[in-house]
Amino acid sequence: MHFVAALDRVDEMRCVLGLFEGVTTGAADGYARMAGKPACTLLHLGPGLANGLANLHNAHRAMVPIINLVGQHATYHLRHDAPLTSDIEGIARPYSNWVRTCCAASEAGNDASDAVTASRMTPGRIATLIVPANVAWSEGGTVTPVTMARKPPVLSGGVIDEASLALRSGLRTGILLSGNALHGPGIAAAGRIAASTNAKLFAPYPFARMERGAGRPGVERIAYILEQATEQLKEFRQLILVGCSAPISYFAAPGKRSGPVASDCKVFTLTTPYEDSVAALDALSDALSIRGTRPLEEPLVRPAVPTGAVSLSGIAAAIGALLPEHAIVIDESMTSGRELMPATKGAPPHDWLANTGGSIGIAMPLAVGAAIARPQQRVLCLSADGSGMYTLQALWTMAREGLRVTTVIFANRAYGVLKREFSYLGVGNPGPKASALFDIGRPDLDWVSLAKGMGVPASRIHSLDDFVKALRVGFEAEGPILVEVDL
Repeated sequence: MHFVAALDRVDEMRCVLGLFEGVTTGAADGYARMAGKPACTLLHLGPGLANGLANLHNAHRAMVPIINLVGQHATYHLRHDAPLTSDIEGIARPYSNWVRTCCAASEAGNDASDAVTASRMTPGRIATLIVPANVAWSEGGTVTPVTMARKPPVLSGGVIDEASLALRSGLRTGILLSGNALHGPGIAAAGRIAASTNAKLFAPYPFARMERGAGRPGVERIAYILEQATEQLKEFRQLILVGCSAPISYFAAPGKRSGPVASDCKVFTLTTPYEDSVAALDALSDALSIRGTRPLEEPLVRPAVPTGAVSLSGIAAAIGALLPEHAIVIDESMTSGRELMPATKGAPPHDWLANTGGSIGIAMPLAVGAAIARPQQRVLCLSADGSGMYTLQALWTMAREGLRVTTVIFANRAYGVLKREFSYLGVGNPGPKASALFDIGRPDLDWVSLAKGMGVPASRIHSLDDFVKALRVGFEAEGPILVEVDL
């Protein structure tokens, strides 16, 4: 509560209210991805932190900077084991790179400074600072300047030379990009390398942020489905990793390999996530003598505006035809969205944000944070209906803040991904009890009513003509809207 009181004395900090901690942590992730600096979450003791862990898992995988400020009982009150008492450090540690409990008011300023510094390490880190109540209300606190975070290590010339030789070998080579190699100077350097060496650029299925669209280098996302990913990579004899590890399947399955990379493909690490990928790509450009080369860029090619009955290909075409320039696309469309990226690769320049950790319920919170970080840009939030139900409270925050977010709900009334995973087990078709667990109908979710109940105008569409009209309204609105696509 002392932190809340201080918000009226410190104008430099903007406070955004979330009705559930999973919205707050997901929004901090979205803010960090687009702003490139940390947001601070304010969470209430151990249960509040625990409520936010699923999206902190995603943020930890995205390697973004976040500062969690978590309250704690007064130190002398802990021995009474009051109802909210818990091991907050134990809850925080799996998804925090830095954890500290402040022990005295005189140390609070230094601890806060250290938390900010820790979050700004490369790549971004999650820092969790726990503040007991009596530390907050005691006298003796001082403000401590924030120190600069350490720069990532510089690669040795030998690694650059080895990558240069691999690209000159004539073998079919893929370059798998992650982190800041997928936007800004990083993707520009990677595009020059691909244009000069005939290498192909890939991104892992789980990535934090990718700049894409017309005028930007084309990057192909590795498919979620193992068989499709294996087909994508089968011709490549070399795979250079930039800021990531080799792709693997989300789950194991009987009789299936753990990853899609061919057994005779040599995998070479240019940078780990903790090294400077942008500097490495620039150094590799110099080693190849191609710094002035123009990258191969996607042409501006939009699908025709579709009409007729609702189909997933038609929905993808409508988005590709209408997506505004410099839009931010939040993608948790799950099984319904497999055609979206091909349909939008020639749309005007835009950013694409994905689920990095596999914990569902990230789309709408991520959209909140991205919209706050970039208020001048339109946000298109694509969510499956099942995952959307985890954090639909984000709609209320969108309405309260007047965020320009168009949310599209793919209402197939099923956990489609679970159906596919079940099919991999080799135990036959699911019986009636198993099938019922994949079905989220009976009763059907009414997203129009849910959205309107939280102050967001909403409509349900039954044709592509309706969808095109609803998208146009959303992309021109000065606040949030929701479109339910009845599948």
